[in-house]
Amino acid sequence: MHGEYKMPGGKLVVADLAVEGGRLAHVQISGDFFLEPDSALDAINRALTGRAVPAQTAELTHALDAALGADVVMYGISSEAIAVAVLRALEAQ
Repeated sequence: MHGEYKMPGGKLVVADLAVEGGRLAHVQISGDFFLEPDSALDAINRALTGRAVPAQTAELTHALDAALGADVVMYGISSEAIAVAVLRALEAQ
C-alpha cells in the first residue's frame, strides 16, 4: 500500500507498507524531508511496524513521539504528518 501527504508549509511524506495479521508490516517512510540523526528514519519505521490496524492519527503520532528522542530534529515534517501518510496508505487498500 502507498500513501502520500504534503504537510502544509512543509515537505512530502510517503508511506509504503503492508498489513499482515491486522498489523502494519514492512513499513517504509520516505519523502523530501530531512532528519537528524539519519538513524531516526529506522526508529520511525520500527515504531510503526506492528501497530494494530485500524489505527488513529493520535495513536500513531504518540507512538512516533515516544520512539523519537528529544535529540531528533525533523525538518519539514512532523509525527502527525507521518501518521497521516500511513493512514492514507491504509485507505488505499
